[in-house]
Amino acid sequence: MITNSLSLRHFRNLEETVLQPDPAVNIFYGQNAQGKTNLLEAIWMFTGSRSFRNAKDSELLAFHEKQAQLELTFTAGKRIQQASITFQENKRRVRLNDVPLKSSMGLAGEFCAVIFAPEHLALVKDGPAVRRTFLDEAICPLRPRHAAILSAYHKALIQRNALLKDIPHHMELLDTLDIWDERISKLGASILFARLRYLARLLPKAERLHQAISSSHEKAAFQYESAKELKDCLQAETLHAVEIEQALLNVLQNRRRIDIETGITGAGPHRDDILIHIAGLPARTFASQGQQRTAALALKLAEAEVLNDVIGEPPILLLDDVFSELDAVRREYLINHIDNAQVFITCCDPQGLAPKAGAVFSLSNGQIRRGFTAS
Repeated sequence: MITNSLSLRHFRNLEETVLQPDPAVNIFYGQNAQGKTNLLEAIWMFTGSRSFRNAKDSELLAFHEKQAQLELTFTAGKRIQQASITFQENKRRVRLNDVPLKSSMGLAGEFCAVIFAPEHLALVKDGPAVRRTFLDEAICPLRPRHAAILSAYHKALIQRNALLKDIPHHMELLDTLDIWDERISKLGASILFARLRYLARLLPKAERLHQAISSSHEKAAFQYESAKELKDCLQAETLHAVEIEQALLNVLQNRRRIDIETGITGAGPHRDDILIHIAGLPARTFASQGQQRTAALALKLAEAEVLNDVIGEPPILLLDDVFSELDAVRREYLINHIDNAQVFITCCDPQGLAPKAGAVFSLSNGQIRRGFTAS
C-alpha cells in the first residue's frame, strides 16, 4: 500500500500544498508545533478511523476557515485509487473513486495504516485498560463483529454489577444472576477467543521485532493474563469457544459470593492484561524510557505485520516523534530496516537521519519543503 500524493487545503496549520512522498521512508523534521503531527493526522483520516488525537472535526480546520479538504491518491491491491474528505464544523463529506460514501467508515479496509504516537507509550507505562483497548482496536478491522460483541458485553457487565449491588438488600434477586452469568460467559468467550487468536499472531512478532530493534541486546516477553482459573483452557493447543464459555461460566459462579460482597464482577475479559517483561523484569516498573518506547514500538510494528498477513500488503506506517529516547542503533533500524512498507517519520533533529532509500522533508510554520534546509 503506497501513498502517491496528498493534497491539503485549510487543514489545521498546514499550508495548502500537494505532497508527493517517496514510496519508501519519508522523514519530516522541524521544531515543535510546526505541523508534523498534523501531517500524519491528515494521512490517518483516510483509514476511516477517528483522529488518533481524539480531535473534533471543527478542530481540524485552519483558523478562520469554514472548510478543510484532503485528497489522497494511493495504490492498494495494485490499483490506483483516489479519496477525498471535506471537513466542515458539523459535517463531513467523503468520496472514494468519485463515489460519495455515507461516512468515513466506508474507507475502512480500503486505505490501511498503523500509527505510533507518543501517547502509545501508555501501552507499557499505564494500566491494563490501555492494553486491552489496543488489543480490541487492532482486532476490530479484521473481525468486524468484535466491536458489537464488546459493546454488548459491557452493557451486560453494567447490568450484572448493578444486580450484585442490589442483591444484599433484595435476596430474592439472587436467582436472576444466572441469566447475566450465562450472557457474560457467552459474550466474554467470544472476546477471549478473538483476542487469543489475534495474540497468537501478534506476540511472537512483537518479541522478534523487539529483539531486532534493540539489536539483540534485550529480550522482551509478552504474555496475555486472564483469570487463573481459565489458564488451562486458554493455553490449550486448540482453542474452542464453547470450552472457554463453560470455563468462564464456572469462574463466575465460583466467584459469586466474592462478587456480591464487592459489587463488582471480578473475572472476565474486562479484567485481563498483556504482561510485558524486559530482561525478565516488569517493563512498566523497571524499564527505562527508551526500553518502554522500544516495547511499545514492537507492539505497533507487530500490529502492522499482522495486518500485512491479512490484507496481503503492508499498511502505511506513521511514526510520530519516534526517535525520542532511542539510541543510534534503534534509530538506524527504524530508518533502514523496515522492509516493503512506506513509512512516514516525524522528528525534531534531522542530524544523522539520511535514509538509504527515501526522502527528507522540512516542516516550518506549516510549510513543507523537500530536502534539508539551512537552519
